[in-house]
Amino acid sequence: MPMLPLLLIALGALMALGMILFALAGPSAQKAGTRRLAAVRERHTASPGSAIEAQMRRITGRSATKADLAAMRLLPNVEQLQKRLNMTGKAWTVGQYGFATVGIALFAAVALMLKGAPLLLALLLGLALGAGIPHVVVGKVIKRRVAKFTAKFPDAIELLVRGLRSGLPISETMQVVGAEVPGPVGEEFRSVSDKMKIGRSMDVALQETADRLGTPEFQFFVITIAIQRETGGNLAETLQNLATVLRQRGQMKLKIKAMSSESKASAYIIGALPFIVFALIYMINPPYMAGFFSDVRLMTVGGGGFVWMGIGAFIMSKMISFEI
Repeated sequence: MPMLPLLLIALGALMALGMILFALAGPSAQKAGTRRLAAVRERHTASPGSAIEAQMRRITGRSATKADLAAMRLLPNVEQLQKRLNMTGKAWTVGQYGFATVGIALFAAVALMLKGAPLLLALLLGLALGAGIPHVVVGKVIKRRVAKFTAKFPDAIELLVRGLRSGLPISETMQVVGAEVPGPVGEEFRSVSDKMKIGRSMDVALQETADRLGTPEFQFFVITIAIQRETGGNLAETLQNLATVLRQRGQMKLKIKAMSSESKASAYIIGALPFIVFALIYMINPPYMAGFFSDVRLMTVGGGGFVWMGIGAFIMSKMISFEI
C-alpha cells in the first residue's frame, strides 16, 4: 500500500509530460498534407464546420486542427491569445496551449491531493498553476524575442540606409536585410518581403508586422516609411536619424535598468523570503506547517497574506517602471 501513492504520482507525471510533449511537438508532414487536401475540397463543398474553420484560419493564418477548434470553444479571447503566440516566433497553436494548460493543472491538482491537500485547495492551486505557467512562459519568450529584435533593429535600419544610398529600391533593400541580419529582425523582414511578393502593399505588410510585434521601435519605422511615401524627401537620411534615435533610446533603457537594479533585487529578496522560510520549515517539521493545508483559519490568513504581498509587489513594480 505505501507504494500506491508513489505509483499514482509517477503515472500522473508521465501522463502530464506526455500531454505537454504531444502539445509542443512539431508539425507532421502527413497531417499538413491532409489539411491542405481538406482545404482544397472545402472550396468546392460546404460542411457544417466550415464557418468555424474559416474563423480559425483568419486568426491563426493556417488550417485549424481538432485541438485548435476545441480550444477555440473553451478558451476566452482566442484572437488575443493567438496574437501572443504569434509574437513568440514559434509555431505554437491555441490547441497546444490548451493541452499544456490542462496537463499542468491536472498534474498539479493530483500531486497536491496525494500530498494530503484538501480537494478544493488542490483544484484551485492546480487551476492557478495551469493558467499561470503557460502564460508566464509565453510572456518570457515574447520578452526575450522582442529584446533581441530591439537590439538588432538599429543595425537593420543602417543596412537599409546603405542600400538606399547605393541606389537599391526599398523593397529589394528589405530582402537584403532579411537575408543578412540574423535572428528575429531577419525573420520579420523576410516575412514582409514574402507578403509583398504575393501582392500585399508595403504599408499593409509593415503594419501587419508592427501589430504582431507590438514594439514602438518598429511602429516608428512604419510611420516614417508611410510619411515619406506621402510627402517625399530623403528616405535614407530620415532612416539614419531614426536609427540614431533608437540607439539613444536603447542606451536610456539600459541606464534606467542599471539605476533600478538595486530596488528590483530588494523586491525579489523580500518577496521570496516568506516562501523560502515556509519551504525550509516544512522540510524540517512537516506536521507544524501542515495546518496551512487543512485548517480553514490558517488558509484564510495565508490567502490574505498572498493578497497583501501581491498588492505590495504591484506597487513596487510601478515605482520602478519608467516609460521612455
